[in-house]
Order: sequence, then C-alpha cells, then structure tokens
Amino acid sequence: MTHAMSNTNVLLSLGLGALSVCLAGCAGLRPGEESTAHVRAAAPGHAQEGAKVTSAEANRRLVEGNRRFVQGHGDHPRQTPDRRAELATTQHPFAVILGCADSRTGPEVLFDQGLGDLFVVREAGNVIDDHTLGSIEYAAEHLHAPLIVVLGHERCGAVAAARDTIAAHGQAEGHIQSLVEAIRPAVEATSAQDAEATCRANIHNVVHALRTSAPLLQHMVEKGELAVVGAYYDLDTGTVTFLADP
Repeated sequence: MTHAMSNTNVLLSLGLGALSVCLAGCAGLRPGEESTAHVRAAAPGHAQEGAKVTSAEANRRLVEGNRRFVQGHGDHPRQTPDRRAELATTQHPFAVILGCADSRTGPEVLFDQGLGDLFVVREAGNVIDDHTLGSIEYAAEHLHAPLIVVLGHERCGAVAAARDTIAAHGQAEGHIQSLVEAIRPAVEATSAQDAEATCRANIHNVVHALRTSAPLLQHMVEKGELAVVGAYYDLDTGTVTFLADP
C-alpha cells in the first residue's frame, strides 16, 4: 500500500432519528451509483474478464446471492481448482464487505459468492480503526472495488457488551474496551431503544465515517467512483436487508 492511513476519527458521534430500511437500489447507493470496477467472473450472470461493474450491479449480485442462500439454493460459485489458479496472480473483487467477526456471519456464505468476488474485512461490531481503514482503502483505490457494504447483524455480542458496559458505568476486560468505545456513539444515541436499534445506529455511523474519510474514500465518493452502504443480517431468517440513510 502506497498511501498513508488516515488519522481521521472514523467513528463520529451522530444523533440518529428513526431508521428506515429498503432493499437493493436504496438511497444509500448514491453518490457512487454509476461507479465502476474491473471484475473477474466466469459464471453465468457475471461479467467476463475485463468487463466493468457499477456499484448498483455489485449490489444486485449481493442481493441475488443472499436470496439463494436464504432459499437454500446456493450456487457456491467460483470455488474450483481452475478458479483458484485463475486468481493466483491477480484479483478483482466487485465489493468490499466490512463485517462483524461473528462466526455466523461469513460474507462469502451469506451472499453465495466465490473466490475473488469479495474483499472481506471483519472486526467485532463491524467497527474500524486505522488498520481496517487502510485495508478498505487498498481495496477501493488499488483493486477498484466500486461498493463498500458495512454489514452488521442481529444480536451482535459486541453491541450488547457495549450497551451493558456503558449502562453499568463499567470497564470491559482487556482490549474489549476498545470495542466499547468504538460503539459508544451508537449506544448513547439509542439509549432509550433496544439493542437492534443500537446495531443499526452503529452501522450508519460507520457508513458515514467511511464516506467522509479523507483523503482517499471521501474523494472517491465525491467523484462518483465509490458507494458506501449499510446492511443488516437477520440471524433467524438469513436475510440481509440494505439500509436507507437515516
């Protein structure tokens, strides 16, 4: 990586109102709706080598893949030895997924994607620091992925720990406290609501932080080269719902 990581405070305290949800094509795709990237994909329904994909097309692929997962009809695509060999010296992921480290929320599984399709960064509570931000910047700038999805989920343990610790005016053990502090703005904004409201607020905070992260991501968003959206995974149904901006 050739660019220094941003020192911008990536988790801003936001006062969030009522949160609404929508499926693919929601307002969260702007302003990078027509952003493009080179994509390797050899299966039906995917662009061929050297083709480009917009952020809206990337979003559509994720929605369709999640539908297959929910229905139990996963294609489990692009996981063959040939695909592995094809990617040995290059990669062209069509989306970046910033997800929680929870063992139940593997993005390649939830979205029914294969090798080389997704650039995945995972942290408990889907929070970001300079290391995760640098990884995301690399995928957006150097690998030209046109879409970043911040993926939170139902009954998130990190969110629950943050709420409980803050309510008790306590201190979490070890480095877990760093997660509490990262999620604190969402907890404080939803103190009168339940944990799922906090989870959604945390997703929105991270989406905002990524869209406004200078110098790289903010510049790409403003130029229409990149879209950043939030999404919420339901552990019970397997459904990923894309969130509208608050």
